[in-house]
Amino acid sequence: MALWLGVDTGGTFTDFVVLGGERVRIHKVLSTPAAPEQAILSGIAEMGLAPALANGELVIVHGTTVATNAALEQRGARTLFVTNAGLEDLLTIGRQTREYLYDLTPPPPTRPFAGAPALGVAGRLDARGAVIEPLTDAAVDDLVARVRAADADAVAICLLHACLDPAHEQRLRDALADAAGFVCCSSDVLPVAGEYERGVATWLNAWLGPVVADYLARLDQAVAGAPLSVMQSHGGTVAAASAARTAVSLLLSGPAGGLRAAQVIGDAIGEPRLLTFDMGGTSTDVALVDGDVRLTLEGRFAGMPVAVPMVDMHTIGAGGGSLARVDDAGLLHVGPRSAGADPGPACYGRGGTGVTVTDANLWLGRLQPSFALGGNLSLDSDAAESALAELASALDSDVTDAARGVVALANEHMVQALRVISIQKGHDPADFALMCFGGAGGLHVCDLADALGMHRAVVPVHGGVLSALGLLWAPRQRELVQAVPPDAGAPGEIVRRLEQQGRQALRDEGLADTAIHVSTSADLRYAGQSFTLNVPLQVAHTEAAEQAFHDEHERQYGHRLDMPVEWVNLRVRCQGQVHPPGLPALAASDEPAVSEYVRVDGVDDPVPVYPRSALGPGAQIAGPALVVEPVATTWIAPQWCAQVHAEGHLLLFRR
Repeated sequence: MALWLGVDTGGTFTDFVVLGGERVRIHKVLSTPAAPEQAILSGIAEMGLAPALANGELVIVHGTTVATNAALEQRGARTLFVTNAGLEDLLTIGRQTREYLYDLTPPPPTRPFAGAPALGVAGRLDARGAVIEPLTDAAVDDLVARVRAADADAVAICLLHACLDPAHEQRLRDALADAAGFVCCSSDVLPVAGEYERGVATWLNAWLGPVVADYLARLDQAVAGAPLSVMQSHGGTVAAASAARTAVSLLLSGPAGGLRAAQVIGDAIGEPRLLTFDMGGTSTDVALVDGDVRLTLEGRFAGMPVAVPMVDMHTIGAGGGSLARVDDAGLLHVGPRSAGADPGPACYGRGGTGVTVTDANLWLGRLQPSFALGGNLSLDSDAAESALAELASALDSDVTDAARGVVALANEHMVQALRVISIQKGHDPADFALMCFGGAGGLHVCDLADALGMHRAVVPVHGGVLSALGLLWAPRQRELVQAVPPDAGAPGEIVRRLEQQGRQALRDEGLADTAIHVSTSADLRYAGQSFTLNVPLQVAHTEAAEQAFHDEHERQYGHRLDMPVEWVNLRVRCQGQVHPPGLPALAASDEPAVSEYVRVDGVDDPVPVYPRSALGPGAQIAGPALVVEPVATTWIAPQWCAQVHAEGHLLLFRR
């Protein structure tokens, strides 16, 4: 039987999960940002998977941060932007929205495409997709010559209204195939209305494409013989050979794996409505799962609109490695800067001197040195104390109060983020369960639930590497979207064409047609509105979709309007389920055994420590208590209790 390996590369650690055999195997290594494949190969070697790799018995699903890091660090390829003559400033002008509304001299926005070269070409369509200026052979030849002279690595093509008729873009793409190493057009990347959003997505795809392609080629060569697929931002996987062509769809590759796992686990435990937070070493990702993973076409990344389908997620710079500092006014700040993997928190003993959230948790007793990474990572309490003492001096407080302040401020940042994706979108957090994962999530879950008035929480099994586990459960998936032309009539023809494209893409990856599930939806709005709502669609019952739009508009905004409904975009999702080995059954055990008692700040008596591996189905634990495992620690606060689910998940309830 083949072994299935999920690999999630994060900013601090690279996580591994192996399914197959008698038990789930998990592992962590420090990431190698300069060459992420090195950490992956190290992990494969350390887990003894090299023979399975050599024998073709390893299936690899990867969540990567290569596109994310390249975008954040602005390390993309030299990219030319090609658009209609006269629109060369399209990306610079954007929507003319101002981040600082009342500042008369605002700082110029920093965008990776600021100052990027742009070329205009003759030929134009009108708003209905009809040709009003032909694209001549002479114009095409002139553009090819200018692109060759520019010596660009990549070309992004975005023409007016190409979402309605892609012929001009496709002609330019084919003509430029030999003039640059990577060429993409907006009608392939994001065929929806809105030239600015479509242009940004296409430029990012071209800018990141060569970087992603180079990395995936190196990784594919290093693991030659093993099927390799990559998680995309919408929560489904794609073969690595296809992933580089859609690099912009990899910006949330790793975090999407965690949401996919949250959905699967939520269904298993009867909690389909979840607020999730994935707290790693560098950042925290929060999201809402309401029966299914929610997608958006209004995502933003590093201040830019990224309108490709992606999980609806909010990310903040608050993680276990987030650095604390005191400003000139004597105020404490935590994040967004992180200690990263090198040097890491002060307690890692790798030369770090700044205080991180991890150092604060260690000092407060919530994190115990003997259990960090199963005891394989030696935590230096003296180094944490030394760093905290310097911070405490700047705050004119003692070390313990400084550590409390760091944890409290980190919690407040995460609470605010959870409010953004719940309360600000019309959802009461009390109607949901809070699910935490990531290496640091279990240390904060009770505090966050208390702050949000939530009474149920979930710490999933293998939560420290849940994103890597979710990669293995993710379906092969294509998210296709198409703008609806004015006066298009019934949507059936467009939906059938998109479905055919999606099915063919999955068949090309080896899926049987009978294994592919298709669902459709539509983006609708009232006439004159700028924003849309997505509702389910049955092609034969379009009136039901419009009624669903009225109902959803009233639910979200408190009213419905007696106005015509406009059809803006049609979406088709094609999914092919994969079948990795299942999780082994949780073995029955006796009454939970305490391995030791430790001191935790805020609790008078010593706190019991329970090894999670010794907890059987139905076991109950009353807080305060610590539950430790190789890749994470869970702090069960006073007034909370936990029950072990049959699959090993910790179900937390406030007493």
